[in-house]
Amino acid sequence: MKLNKKNKQKRLNPIFTIVILTLIVMLMSLLFSLLGIEGHKTAIVNNSIESSITTVKNIFSTDGFHFLFGNMIHSFSKFEPLAYLVLSLIGISIGSASGLFQKMFSPLKKIRIGVLTFSLLLISIIFNMIGEYSFMLLIPLAGVIYQYAGKNPMLGIMTAFLGTSIGYGTNIIFTYDDYSLGMLTQMAANVSVDEDYTFNLLSTSIISPISTLILSFIGTIIITKFLAPKLPKKCHIDDSVEYHDSKIAARMSGILFLILLVVVAYMIIPGLPGSGVLLDTHETEYIAQLFSANAPFRTGSILLITVMLIFCSFVYGLLSGNLKSTEDCGLGLSKEFKNVGYLFVLLFFVSNMLSILEWTNLGSGITTRLVDFISTLQISGIPLIISVFIIIIIASILIPGNIEKWTLLSPVVVPLFMRANITPDFTQFIFKAADGIGKSISLFFVYFIIMVGFLQKYNAERKEEITLFGTLKILAPSILLFTIVWIMIIIGWYLVGLPLGVNTMPTL
Repeated sequence: MKLNKKNKQKRLNPIFTIVILTLIVMLMSLLFSLLGIEGHKTAIVNNSIESSITTVKNIFSTDGFHFLFGNMIHSFSKFEPLAYLVLSLIGISIGSASGLFQKMFSPLKKIRIGVLTFSLLLISIIFNMIGEYSFMLLIPLAGVIYQYAGKNPMLGIMTAFLGTSIGYGTNIIFTYDDYSLGMLTQMAANVSVDEDYTFNLLSTSIISPISTLILSFIGTIIITKFLAPKLPKKCHIDDSVEYHDSKIAARMSGILFLILLVVVAYMIIPGLPGSGVLLDTHETEYIAQLFSANAPFRTGSILLITVMLIFCSFVYGLLSGNLKSTEDCGLGLSKEFKNVGYLFVLLFFVSNMLSILEWTNLGSGITTRLVDFISTLQISGIPLIISVFIIIIIASILIPGNIEKWTLLSPVVVPLFMRANITPDFTQFIFKAADGIGKSISLFFVYFIIMVGFLQKYNAERKEEITLFGTLKILAPSILLFTIVWIMIIIGWYLVGLPLGVNTMPTL
């Protein structure tokens, strides 16, 4: 990341990069509209395949201008990541200001960087169970952990991002996204090929934990050998505050944490008196009750973690003497907001770029053309797997949302793979792996932008210019190696023919 002054002047600030990307989206909407470029959307409606035309809307039209000037503020105020960012920073702020994080994470100075990297990668993959909210918690928290561990916070931020995005394709057992995508997979299989196929949540219960460990182990080597040398070993942070250490405060804070954990656990257990208040009772499957779009537990996960951090931090801070008054407590809730004003400006431009991309339908238009191409493929086996893997990565750059993308792809990809003797479960696993890689390199993925914003927070000395393409260039070798690892896992499993999970094989 070290640059001379000449090269530094040529680098484009992230805000201007986002503005340029927004203009490109707008110009492409005009071009696609004028040329009449359309895509054929295949959808499953009432258990039957229906085709429709997907067109790109021109932003340089009356409706487009109405949208631009009528929704710019609305798009930002309703931008969900903004609210979760504020909540996450409040919890991390009081954890730092109370001295709790110093007590928890300072012992990590004795741990080697490889062990810390492996642990963070594994935790990042596991936290995918709460969906994209995991980015908002882990990215800022990783910076704080590495800071107290005497390591470069920027390396921690990048490691958390890579683990959460590229590790999206797997987990210890399963996640709600597996369930949501599985319902789409089942419909696509039933309508086109096998009406008796039923998706099973445990269908990847063998390959998922094994691939999680493989990614964590090999990912540790990739990050320590190829990413860490590009960054300084340490990053100077101007924080001269020395917090009091108190074993009694730590013990009481730990007891309170366990009590709160039991309370939260009771609220997600169905069938007991007064329990289950955080579940979506309209769903039948427990995983859906826990993590559906309307489940209080999923939507309130960041709030729950923040509240637990606030209470535990207050107890530790007051008993240790690090927080002496209500003023200390109040100011402590904003400690980590220092140097993040730039990030909020970034989010304003990002929210509008994404809203314009969605309104123009450009991502869906290009993806449907990719789907049209997939449907013409006359290949099978490994060439089919690799070809579709690459196409999914391309589609994920424009449409980071997995459900929206799989809704477009599954009616074509699932039957195509089944006719090539590949099971729907393995097809969905391949999709998730490729989708995670696509997210990690997409400048339209909001959490990539948020990661860059936090890198800027720790770039206090301003010796290096943090840019979107510069960050992508630094991460590219690691992402490429992760991609190769993923392809080797998928191809290896396909060739050996090991079970994916309970009563599930990679081939029919």
